[in-house]
Amino acid sequence: EAERQNTDPTRGFTLVLLSVATSIDAFAVGISLGLLGNSIILPAVVIGLIALILSSLGILFGNKLGIIFRQGAEIAGGTILIVIGIRILFEHHAFAIFSNIF
Repeated sequence: EAERQNTDPTRGFTLVLLSVATSIDAFAVGISLGLLGNSIILPAVVIGLIALILSSLGILFGNKLGIIFRQGAEIAGGTILIVIGIRILFEHHAFAIFSNIF
């Protein structure tokens, strides 16, 4: 537990991994928006504002909620991300199967 508290995710290899993951996500969204052929100014502004608001709220409430929930919050967050990934996988898989039929 003491070693875990001394780990700073804003330094070192953890920061590099988080940066790469965020960049891959942003790259995928950018490619998707570019392929649509529409102007990306409005979506970029909306995405930026929502990211600013949610990041600010996360910073404001993160420490307080982290103290209350501790490890349970990490497990819940990981579980939610896994469920979202599985849902996306099945939606795209079902769409691919459906589009091949017609």
